[in-house]
Amino acid sequence: MTADTQIPRATAQRLPIYYYYLSSLHEAGIKRINSTEISEAIKFDAATVRRDFSYFGALGKRGFGYDVSALLDFFSKVLSQDKLNKVAVVGTGNLGQALMKYNFVHSSNIQIVMGFDVDPKKKELKIDNEKDETIPVYSIGDLKSELNKENVTIAILTVPGKSAQEVTDQLVDAGIKGILNFSPIRITVPNSVRVQNVDLTTGMQTLIYFVDNFENIKSAK
Repeated sequence: MTADTQIPRATAQRLPIYYYYLSSLHEAGIKRINSTEISEAIKFDAATVRRDFSYFGALGKRGFGYDVSALLDFFSKVLSQDKLNKVAVVGTGNLGQALMKYNFVHSSNIQIVMGFDVDPKKKELKIDNEKDETIPVYSIGDLKSELNKENVTIAILTVPGKSAQEVTDQLVDAGIKGILNFSPIRITVPNSVRVQNVDLTTGMQTLIYFVDNFENIKSAK
């Protein structure tokens, strides 16, 4: 992959799925796999798998398939698995605290290191999590200084919609480069900042629609 290679967003979103599937194969001692087998396991069609991999050059060989260990090592580098990514949670209500307690327990390169909240009662609140760690929660007024102190560039936003944009502006000013947005609104950021929206309500409504209209959707394929 060259520096000017354009990777489609949909492909980028599938990369972690490939990585974790390859990790399970490696742990099981499987040394080689082809695109059809990958397709059957992760439910993407084989053509999509081959196209996704093609953006990164010749990762496999015709008639041989893919070397699991080599492919896993490649995607590990692509996804920066060798670098610890420090994360802050902004908004430590029920959802924020649940995320902090979970703290990406199954990932070795993601760590929530602090939280922020506007409620003064939550200032310096210590949250113990599944990794047997204690995560401090600071006042929102200390946002910039604490983020800079720990060199945090990724934030999870779990604040109410009415304050989401204002807090987002503070995060951008503090040097945040990526935001996982759980707030109910679409936030506006500069082109230099990336946002991944997680809308639980929309996701559930979509699921309910598919459940209630299963036969109609199936027949329309």
